[in-house]
Amino acid sequence: MKHLIEYSSILLSVIKWIILSMIIGIIIGGAVTLFLNLLAYGESHSKLLPFHYYYLLPIGLVFSVWLTRKFAPEAEGHGTEKVIEAVHKRNGKIDVKVIPVKLVTTIITLVTGGSAGKEGPGAQIGGGIASYISELLRFSPEDRRKLVVCGISSGFATVFGTPIAGAIFGIEVLIVGSIQYDMLLASFIAGLSGFYTAQYFGAQYTYFDISYFQHYFIDGMLILKVILGGIFFGFVALMISATLKQTEKMVEKISLNGYAKAFLGGVLLVLLSFVVGDKYFGLGLDTIAQTMQINVDHTTSMPWYAFLVKIFYTAVTLGSGGSGGIITPIFYIGATSGHWYGGLFGSEHQLALFSALGFVSVLAGATNTPISAIVMAIELFGLDVGHYAAISIVISFLISGHKSVFPSQKLYMKKSDLLDIKYGEDIDHSEVTVDDKHIKQINNIYKNIQMKRMKHRNKKRKNTANQTIDKES
Repeated sequence: MKHLIEYSSILLSVIKWIILSMIIGIIIGGAVTLFLNLLAYGESHSKLLPFHYYYLLPIGLVFSVWLTRKFAPEAEGHGTEKVIEAVHKRNGKIDVKVIPVKLVTTIITLVTGGSAGKEGPGAQIGGGIASYISELLRFSPEDRRKLVVCGISSGFATVFGTPIAGAIFGIEVLIVGSIQYDMLLASFIAGLSGFYTAQYFGAQYTYFDISYFQHYFIDGMLILKVILGGIFFGFVALMISATLKQTEKMVEKISLNGYAKAFLGGVLLVLLSFVVGDKYFGLGLDTIAQTMQINVDHTTSMPWYAFLVKIFYTAVTLGSGGSGGIITPIFYIGATSGHWYGGLFGSEHQLALFSALGFVSVLAGATNTPISAIVMAIELFGLDVGHYAAISIVISFLISGHKSVFPSQKLYMKKSDLLDIKYGEDIDHSEVTVDDKHIKQINNIYKNIQMKRMKHRNKKRKNTANQTIDKES
């Protein structure tokens, strides 16, 4: 009887969450598809203007700030961060006004040239819908939290066309070092439901066939390049999170009102485009696709500093009040940095490979989501790339340290045995220190090395002195 009750309870729970997550996935899939279609409509019509569309960026940023402050302050920033915060601090409760405000402000920001993404709004729209439905049906706080996570997974899967990676991302992004397996089934069902609903309504996705085949023999030199690439991508990821944080602090210190800051931020990016070009506005999907082309001459295709400029454009757009996601800019930064890194070796046939590795490795490092990044590599680029991506992704994840573009992530792991970390705090306020025991060990090793050096020097001096005496004799 005990086992019968146990298995019956499990079966009822499975049926319950299959039904709930499927319904929520279908609803969110339709809503996010509407958002994507409106965004595509706005982008296509912005090209009909008699001047460059990004000249409207200062006005677009001011309008986005006004809408957010007036109707839904929760919709500020890059979306995903606010949803993570709601899950951890309010059991997933999100103001329903966030949904229309986030949709409109993101479209305005991107259509006028703001450097941001579309996945953050997708996650916030999905989470907001899930939270609202939970309130209508009077779900418990725990069930509401779980349903909001389904909304995140469905939003990501629908935006990027990667249902499995999107589902895993929704549960992996919450806590660094821990995946909540109790939400795994519901996230998968919600992600798949949202993805297929979007396809049914005509959503178009881009997949990259870079045609890279792994030969049967082991290419040691390529593996070494991939390992070094992982280290490089980890530092790029660290640069993104640091630049976003410092830019936000600098903007806060400026003694002007929010509207003036937004306008000046837009003006700065427009003026900068006369120096570096206009490829850094908007989503930048054309540039990402360019890096994935086979046999492209890396000396003429794009400047080496493209990823650095994109980091700056994204930080200024979001720091001055623009609305949108951070993941698409991370894809751009990862792909262009990988393209430049691959070009260092003069191997044109491997440019697309390293662009793909940068695409997913910088994502893993900047968001602390290595598992979903590996699955995304397979879904977007194929299994052959996945072998190399797994190595690069994990190294990037470790090298980027205990930082993130999502400061509300909870920290439940340390990336080195030499460190001590206070678990449970959000990643922005976590205390990371070096273990005293390891400090003593390192000091002892250093002292031993110094003693050996001194002995060697003394011995060498003694031998020199003896040789001198022998010569004089």
